[in-house]
Amino acid sequence: MLPGVVPFPPDYAARYRAKGYWEDKSIAQEFDVIFKKHADRVAIVDRDRSITFAELDQQSTNLALNLLEMGLQPLDRVVIQLPNVAEYIILYFALQKISCIPIASLATHRYAEISQFVQLSGATTCVIPTPTHDFDYAPMVDRIRKESPTLRHAIILGPAQEGFASLAEMIAKPATLPASKLTEIKIDPTDPCIFQLSGGTTGIPKLIPRTHNDYAYNSKVASSVCAVEMNSALLIVLPIAHNLPLACPGVQGFYFHGAKVVVSTSTKPEDMCAIIDKHKVTHLKVVPALLIRLLNDPAVQKYDLSSLKMIQSGGQRLQPEVRLLSRKLIPSAFVQENFGMSEGLIMFVRVDDPEDVKLETVGWPVSPDDEVKILDEDEVEVPKGEVGELCCRGPYTLRGYFGVPEYNKKVFTADGFYKSGDLLRQHPSGSYVVEGRKKDLINRGGEKISAEEVENLILSHPAVKNVACIPVPDPNLGERMCACVILRDGQTLAFDELKKFLMAKEIAKYKIPERLELMPDFPLSTFGKVSKKKLVEMVAKK
Repeated sequence: MLPGVVPFPPDYAARYRAKGYWEDKSIAQEFDVIFKKHADRVAIVDRDRSITFAELDQQSTNLALNLLEMGLQPLDRVVIQLPNVAEYIILYFALQKISCIPIASLATHRYAEISQFVQLSGATTCVIPTPTHDFDYAPMVDRIRKESPTLRHAIILGPAQEGFASLAEMIAKPATLPASKLTEIKIDPTDPCIFQLSGGTTGIPKLIPRTHNDYAYNSKVASSVCAVEMNSALLIVLPIAHNLPLACPGVQGFYFHGAKVVVSTSTKPEDMCAIIDKHKVTHLKVVPALLIRLLNDPAVQKYDLSSLKMIQSGGQRLQPEVRLLSRKLIPSAFVQENFGMSEGLIMFVRVDDPEDVKLETVGWPVSPDDEVKILDEDEVEVPKGEVGELCCRGPYTLRGYFGVPEYNKKVFTADGFYKSGDLLRQHPSGSYVVEGRKKDLINRGGEKISAEEVENLILSHPAVKNVACIPVPDPNLGERMCACVILRDGQTLAFDELKKFLMAKEIAKYKIPERLELMPDFPLSTFGKVSKKKLVEMVAKK
C-alpha cells in the first residue's frame, strides 16, 4: 500500500468483501470488461466527436503505453487540470491502466494551489490545458518544476512545446511498447485510484485517497438510486474532476451500464439546452446556482427538453421553490437532490419518496452499510430531530487523509467516524436535512472556499490589522464571500486594491472576496473569539 494512506481496519474490510461491496478489482479491471461488453456503443460525445467504448479502450491503452515510455511508473501521482473534454476521460482510464493516481485539481487553480498539490503528493507529472484568454499554464508548471524535485514530466492538451509533451499526440501516436506491458502491472485494489481534494478549513487542502475497491462501489451503488440504464445519457458541464460528475454515479456509474457521457465546457443555458435536445440527454448534474440560471432563461422554452429524466443537484442546499419551478418548466425531469462529500458518504432523495421528503430533505445514504451519527460537541449523539455534526463511516468513506496523521486525529472519532463539519438533523421520515456548517467555509456555487486560507493572505497586506471572511447570502450562488477588515491606523484600502493584491498571490479567482466591509472593530463571542455569526448579521443589515 502507498505510504501515507490510512487503510480500512481488517474487520471492516472483511465485512465489505463478504457483502460484495468490494470485489478486489482495480478500476482498470472493472472497465476492461465494460469496454469489451459495450464495444460498439457510444461512450463519449464531445462537440462534434463521438467515441465508442472500443475506441476509448484502444485510445486509453495507447496513451497508457506512451506514458510508460515517457517514464511514468505505477503509483506516480499526476495533477490534472484539464477542462471537460474527451481527452480528460481518455487520460483518466489510461492512468488507471498503469496504476498512476490522478489528483483531481481544477482548471481554475493557480500556482498557490497546484504547487501545494505537487508538494503534498510528491507528484511526478502535471497535465495542463492550452492557454486561455487570461492565463498561460505552462510558465506556472515550469516554475513549480524548478521548485519541486519530484515533478519530472509535463503534458499539455494542445501542440507540444519546449518541456511539454502533447496529450493529443500521445493519444494518437501508435505506441512502441507492446500491450503486454500493461498486464505485467499488478494493481493493489486497496491502493488509491484517485486523490480527490478536500474543502478543508485550513489553508492547505487535504488529499482524499479513494481506493479502487471503494470508488467502484461508490459509483455502482449511486447509479442504483439514480435510474441509470443502458440508454441513458449524462450531460456533464460541472468540472469532471469533482466527485459528483466523475463517480456519483458520474462517468464511472454511467459506463458501468454502457451509457454515454456528453461533455461540455459551456454552462450557458442556451448551449446546455441545445445539447440536451440534440443528444436526448436523460441526466443532468447541476449546482443550485446553475439550475436557477437555467430555469430563468428563455432557452428552456425554446428547445425540446422532454428527454430529461433526472436533474441531480448537489453542492449546496436546493430551495423547495426551485424544485417546484423545475417541475413546472421541465415536467419530464425529477429533481433529485443529493448531499455528498469527496471523502465518501452520499445521500440521495428517491423518486418514490413522500412529497415532504422530496421538497425538504437531501434523502438518506445509498449503502446499507453507511453508518451515520449526528453528534454534539462532546461526540454524543443528539436526540432525533436535533441539529448536530454529521459523522460517518462506511464501505466508501475514507479512514484518513493522505499523509497527515496529526490532522486525522482531529477529524476522526476514536471508532473511525469521519467528522464532516456539516450540521444536519434527521427528518421524521428518517431522511436528513442540511442546516449549515460547523466548518469555516464559504460555499460559492458549490465550490468550498476556506475562510482561513483567504484571511491569511489578506493579513499579509500592510494596511490590514485584522480580517474575517464571511459568507453573505446570494440568490444565485447561494453564498458569496465578504472580507470584513480592520485597518491599521492611518491606512486606507479600496476594494479594487484588495482584489489586485490577492490576484498577485496567484490563487483561483473564485476565492477572491466579492465584497469589502471596513470596520472599526469585530464583535466577539463569549469565548473572546471573533463572532462570525454576528458579523454575518451586521453585514446582512447593510
